[in-house]
Amino acid sequence: MAGGGNMNLLPKSSKEFGSVDYWEKFFQQRGKKAFEWYGTYLDLCGVLHKYIKPREKVLVIGCGNSELSEQLYDVGYQDIVNIDISEVVIKQMKERNASRRPRMSFLKMDMTQMEFPDASFQVVLDKGTLDAVLTDEEEKTLQLVDRMLAEVGRVLQVGGRYLCISLAQAHILKKAVGHFSREGWMVRVHQVAHSRDQVLEAEPQFSLPVFAFIMTKFRPVPGSALQIFELCAQEQGKPVRLESAEQLAEAVRERQQYAWLCSQLRKAGLGNVSLDLCSGDTGEPRYTLHVVDSPTVKPTRDNHFAIFIIPQGRETEWLFGMEEGRKQLAASAGFRRLITVALHRGQQYDGMDSIQAELSARVMELAPAGMPSQQKVPFLSVGGDIGVRAVQHQDCSPLSGEYVIEDVQGDDRRFFRRLIFLSSRNVVQSEARLLKDASHRVQKKRKKEKKKQRSTSASEDLPPAPGQPIDKSYLCCEHHKAMIAGLTLLRNPEQLLDTPLALLVVGLGGGSLPLFVHDHFPRSRVDAVEIDPSMLDVATQWFGFSQSDRMKVHIADGLDYITSLSGAGEARPPYDVIMFDVDSKDPTLGMSCPPPAFVEPSFLQKVRSILTPEGVFILNLVCRDSGLKDSVLADLKVAFPLLYVRRIEGEVNEILFCQLSPEQKLTTPQLLDMAQTLERTLKKPGRAWDDTYILSDMLKTVKIV
Repeated sequence: MAGGGNMNLLPKSSKEFGSVDYWEKFFQQRGKKAFEWYGTYLDLCGVLHKYIKPREKVLVIGCGNSELSEQLYDVGYQDIVNIDISEVVIKQMKERNASRRPRMSFLKMDMTQMEFPDASFQVVLDKGTLDAVLTDEEEKTLQLVDRMLAEVGRVLQVGGRYLCISLAQAHILKKAVGHFSREGWMVRVHQVAHSRDQVLEAEPQFSLPVFAFIMTKFRPVPGSALQIFELCAQEQGKPVRLESAEQLAEAVRERQQYAWLCSQLRKAGLGNVSLDLCSGDTGEPRYTLHVVDSPTVKPTRDNHFAIFIIPQGRETEWLFGMEEGRKQLAASAGFRRLITVALHRGQQYDGMDSIQAELSARVMELAPAGMPSQQKVPFLSVGGDIGVRAVQHQDCSPLSGEYVIEDVQGDDRRFFRRLIFLSSRNVVQSEARLLKDASHRVQKKRKKEKKKQRSTSASEDLPPAPGQPIDKSYLCCEHHKAMIAGLTLLRNPEQLLDTPLALLVVGLGGGSLPLFVHDHFPRSRVDAVEIDPSMLDVATQWFGFSQSDRMKVHIADGLDYITSLSGAGEARPPYDVIMFDVDSKDPTLGMSCPPPAFVEPSFLQKVRSILTPEGVFILNLVCRDSGLKDSVLADLKVAFPLLYVRRIEGEVNEILFCQLSPEQKLTTPQLLDMAQTLERTLKKPGRAWDDTYILSDMLKTVKIV
């Protein structure tokens, strides 16, 4: 494995594991076995030495026959008092230590009724005792624990610390953190580090991270409500300040689930699993990891495991952004387990070597079973660099939520501008290509200025300047290309440029689809309907969109707009083309585009009523629920007897072309021939045209339903 930087990355477990009843299963397996998983002195010494000074007076409660006190004494912590309620164990420990450790004392004492004066100790050390006492949340148990914790507080000096080694089950964390934070103490939870080869496992199916609670006694301040909660998730890492006890509990739960996930992945694998690694300083996600196993790959000495770094901006591509794509990537890479790593916008990265060093320790925790411990793990990528992504603008729309405008470099080194809603980070809402010649001039000038301070990032290309012009002749989205190709269904493609077409486009986004129609069909009149006024600002400021006498944007709900038009009757001329390119803001629906209300039978009748008899209704459908999709198609067929569907394997978008009369039906050869004619018509001399795709190819997979 290349590098091994000790960056403070915190694992944030996948939501897929939120329902795992971790502790119930664990205790079923554990049965009546004693607590033996809190680690040896070697496991705990890092955290003990961090929070206990050698000359401090230490009280160990519930000492049992643990060797921990003896080992602390032997390295210089000699002012130690041990108590336990068991007379047998105290007698045994006294005999064991009388001659070898004369300054250490062992006393039979009930920790809920201690006999020490107030403020006798600087540290109270508890290794598993709270866990052993707080076995349930019955009233009798909670009262016993209240007495124990009150006594701990009483015997500690101001500035003293209760250091409790625990498995940090939810009810134990809630009780301990709640008790001491109400008392005005500072609360810190420190995860106890262990190496990959020394995972503390209770049973073959469980991996239990061990935590230390460090509760520091502050002098009570009357009327003060200050509460301090911190998590320290790595041996040498900085503590992260959290806002509430609930946030602290959630952070601990994530680490427990991450340990469970790592142990499961070491054993059998869990199929397709995802998790975030967060910056230890900010708690913000820095990397998203997807673990993909390929059981069909035959094992060899060198193909156990590889890490694939996705260049910035390319995580939205099917191969990297969709589960099926990642499976294909893993199989073609030829490794039994592949971890893809996506880099988060808003985070700074110093190049591939730096990323490898930062990830090395963490990704090794996700290695499969049977991999030799000294095996070198390759880091893979495309293009050899981490890509270029520049966030040009970030804002929040009251309707659409947080969004970013970012410029990314494609695999052909051209730059693209994207609109992305942060609620769906891997979905490009709108995209436009930046003009190449302007890009080249700007790049040349800026490179010259920055020659002496060039970034260490492997790519030499600088991100574009914010005001860079848009290539309006280029359609980035495949479904937009298909929608334009669908205009062939209007017949007579050679005459379309001279035809006064009326189009309604519902869903503006960056505006590239209505803008393309406006610019390429000179007699067209376009009404674009957009519910979110912020999107009109985005389209205008960042995507080269503008209104004209032939292009009007109506800020309205598309449902209301069409309903009002359908009620106007003959007073409103019908549209030759209606396009739906509108997505749902509810990610829980089986259909994300369009929102279900747009394909309700009663609403489809309204759409039908504002379409010319020879017109075409085109919609972008994204539906992963096959039953729901069949129902939508059946409803469309009722309203529009002629229905063409364009399906592409591997793509979730399906483009539907709907017409009113079965007599308008075209065969596939007729359709392709007319699409070629339309393309020839659009490619007139002096008119910008994008040669990267052929219009007729957009219709090759079209089938009549």
